[in-house]
Amino acid sequence: MNNDQTAKNQLKFGLIGKRLDYSFSQKYFTQKFDQEGIDASYQNIELANLETLKEQIKTATISGFNVTIPFKEKIIPLLHSLSQTAKDIGAVNCVKITKDNQWIGHNTDVIGFEKSLLSLIKLARPNALIFGTGGASKAVQFVLDHLKINYKIVSRNDYLETIQYQDLNEDILSEHKLLINTTPVGTFPNIKNCIDIPLEYIGKQHFCMDLIYNPEKTKFLTQAQDKGAQIKNGREMLEIQAEESWKIWLS
Repeated sequence: MNNDQTAKNQLKFGLIGKRLDYSFSQKYFTQKFDQEGIDASYQNIELANLETLKEQIKTATISGFNVTIPFKEKIIPLLHSLSQTAKDIGAVNCVKITKDNQWIGHNTDVIGFEKSLLSLIKLARPNALIFGTGGASKAVQFVLDHLKINYKIVSRNDYLETIQYQDLNEDILSEHKLLINTTPVGTFPNIKNCIDIPLEYIGKQHFCMDLIYNPEKTKFLTQAQDKGAQIKNGREMLEIQAEESWKIWLS
């Protein structure tokens, strides 16, 4: 078999998003394919918008792809169907392309987040604050509902039933011991940025999660840890959701 035939038969996957220079997925899957002897490749596809996505995926002959900020919700109108979980959440981070070119949306963030969260909080079920309202936030809300953990959403915008950052105070933080950042604030290279919360009210009774994995410790996690809180970044969640995506693509 010549090189052109080999390339043609190789499984191809990818990640779509707006800024992917920091992304973990390409390196993760490339190492996985190499270590397990899988004839497959994984590429980053940076997009300003989704207008050219269909043509780019077709040209690249990709069999499935992951979705990250800011397209987890915007991708839905382009899909032929959704898994029940993705439909319930209203956000997609994994798309399988079938042999008859049907695009099926899934959400593997849910599995990744739930397993990662439970490894942090164990049997505790503290009230939570979720920072952010995007696709990742929706997956987090879904998991907390499933685990029967009460939560409030914190937003920069005055949405119904949300708390605004400027309203956070000692009482609210003392009543909510689980703090989860789903926003991109603090992501490399903007590592000096931090979600705007009164960190002085965080203590050893708090659990703090940040879905960001680069840097390993955001300013939010670093300062929370300095206050005695138990912390966790998004690395484990990303690894779990990646493996779940792989299972979907091969099914």
